[in-house]
Amino acid sequence: MEHQRSRDLYDRALSVMPGGVNSSVRATMPHPFFVERGDGGHVIDADGNRYVDWVMGYGPLLYGHDLPEPVSAAVQSHAAAGPMYGAPTEIEVEHAEFVARHVPSVESIRFVNSGTEATVSAVRLARGHTGRDKIVVMQGGYHGAQESTLVEGGPENPHPSTAGIPKSFAEHTLPIPFNDPDAATEVFAEHGDDIAAVLVEPILANMGIVMPVDGYHETLRDLCTDHGALLIFDEVITGFRVGGLGCAQSRFGVTPDLTTFGKIIGGGFPVGAIGGRADVIEGFTPAGDVFQSGTFSGHPVTMAAGKASLEYAAEHDVYDHVNRLGRRLREGITEICRERAPEYTVVGTDSMFKTVFTREAPADVDACCAGGCRQDATCARYDHCPKTGADVADAATDRWERVFWQRMVDEGVFLTANQYECQFASYAHTDEDVDRTLEAYRAAL
Repeated sequence: MEHQRSRDLYDRALSVMPGGVNSSVRATMPHPFFVERGDGGHVIDADGNRYVDWVMGYGPLLYGHDLPEPVSAAVQSHAAAGPMYGAPTEIEVEHAEFVARHVPSVESIRFVNSGTEATVSAVRLARGHTGRDKIVVMQGGYHGAQESTLVEGGPENPHPSTAGIPKSFAEHTLPIPFNDPDAATEVFAEHGDDIAAVLVEPILANMGIVMPVDGYHETLRDLCTDHGALLIFDEVITGFRVGGLGCAQSRFGVTPDLTTFGKIIGGGFPVGAIGGRADVIEGFTPAGDVFQSGTFSGHPVTMAAGKASLEYAAEHDVYDHVNRLGRRLREGITEICRERAPEYTVVGTDSMFKTVFTREAPADVDACCAGGCRQDATCARYDHCPKTGADVADAATDRWERVFWQRMVDEGVFLTANQYECQFASYAHTDEDVDRTLEAYRAAL
């Protein structure tokens, strides 16, 4: 493939943007390719190269790069009416009503502009509601670029995971391992009277896709209830991907007090939201005393795109299609790994998939989960598959970024650039796209 124009654009970008990018995960090696346009389940770069796109904007593009006609019409109608107003619109109310009808935890909702803004606001709301300061998070979980969660270490030695965050901020965050009910019980025994909330992704989706073990979320739910803390599900990635319109909380049968959203709830446009119990959400100003505001919150074009996207999914076979393709990918990659890299673990569910370059294989790889790791205690891989963020970090992460990702690009397949972020099937993808991708996996592994 020719990449000269992308190289030239990157050279220009390095002169005017830090690292040549506006989001650090885009800084692929040796340089990123620059996208010129999307086409269904594909992207075409500045040099005219075409790739099967499984990144899908890191999740929001449920329909790929070509919106269904009703969604496109809704976007165009609201864009033509004016860019924004600084006043409420009917479409905000309609979208809120749709989400509240379908997501178990949502009685009331506040729309914001990004997933990060949603989690920042949810943490503030939890602290304001409970009068407490401490937040429990999962080691390896990701909740956006915010001071309260960019924290690593353990409950007794939390510290910022990036420069620019005062150590005093991290003192109020209690990181524990995902899928460890004993650790959760212990942190509540030690700090229960000071814990405002547990903030957790139902599935660790920025850490190689780690499914919960049986009973884990039930344990968190019980601990929060018993100690007067709030359970917050971060469904920025899993929302309207896992469990369809009911989101991952309906899939797992556990109802949080608050849920944060992003991605698909805005139909591919910038968005975030905090939904949950009405008595808690009413804590936001102007109803309550927890300040939250935003000039572009509830933007009419974003609201129109989100509502039309979810309505289209409710009326068509969207989830059947994307989940079937996701399963085909996971099963196909599992078969390839069984032959060529039996130590690797295929993970994911519904329309999400990833391969974690784990380092050890069970004696019988034929007795492993075929459609992606399900944390099945009877699976031969159960003692080897990732259960925490640390397990994923211990995988051969450099191999993905430095060798595998680039090889897949050469094969015309666009995957997320590192070992951690997951990949997504869209309604625009086809069985031919899956076949081509599996052929690329065979060539690359």
